[in-house]
Amino acid sequence: MIGLLVTLVVYALVLGLIYWLVDYLLGVFPLPDPIPRVIRAVLIIVIVLVVISVLLGFVGYEPVMPRWRYP
Repeated sequence: MIGLLVTLVVYALVLGLIYWLVDYLLGVFPLPDPIPRVIRAVLIIVIVLVVISVLLGFVGYEPVMPRWRYP
């Protein structure tokens, strides 16, 4: 149980650091208006998907890609 909490904290720190870095770089290098909003939205979607995948892995569900079967 402690290992699970430590892993969640590490994931939260790494994902938060990545979000902060992208947000900082978008502030340093000004881009036209819709581009930073799109980048932030895509980043948040990716972070949410990673968090969902990590949480599903903790409960025992490992999503696998379907395999193509050749005849």
